[in-house]
Amino acid sequence: MDLFDYDPLFNLLPFDGELNYFGCILSHSENEYYLKQLLNNIEWKNDEALIYGKRIITKRKVAWYGNSDYAYTYSNNTKHALSWNKDLLDLKSIVENRTNCEYNSCLLNLYHDGEESMGWHSDDEAELGKNTTIASLSFGAERKFSLKHKSTKQTVSLTLETGSLLVMKGATQSNWIHCLPKMKSIKSPRVNLTFRTYK
Repeated sequence: MDLFDYDPLFNLLPFDGELNYFGCILSHSENEYYLKQLLNNIEWKNDEALIYGKRIITKRKVAWYGNSDYAYTYSNNTKHALSWNKDLLDLKSIVENRTNCEYNSCLLNLYHDGEESMGWHSDDEAELGKNTTIASLSFGAERKFSLKHKSTKQTVSLTLETGSLLVMKGATQSNWIHCLPKMKSIKSPRVNLTFRTYK
């Protein structure tokens, strides 16, 4: 599909949620600039997750930024938001203008290569509120992104290219889970920013 063919108003989910894909919203030079800045100027830390009662330290790295020192807990792990830097504020403004929605925080993920992934989950923590809007901005390696309905098990998948914007809203987090599967052929990094509204 050509970049200019993406219709951000088209809902990619068949029911029980809203998923809109804007395609690449930045120029090639902007994509390269922001990827470099994000790799080098974010306070990355290895993530922790509680899986079957065992605490796991992931190779994937994360960072949590926000308007205030928000405490965000998931997988029994609490993070305190760091202060925005200029590049993150610029990207937040770009995303807010495109989505007509305001965000007060951002969870960033760094996947060093296709061996690193994210398992099935919903971003349905109480702190994010019900029917929350999450805007996902990707830089670097193209990766597959999949969603699965919690009841019917129907799946929807798409490839997220560098500089692309994906928005999940409405009842999506209540009815669907999503993941970033492994792609062992991918040898380069991907940075993903998920802009959120912390209640």
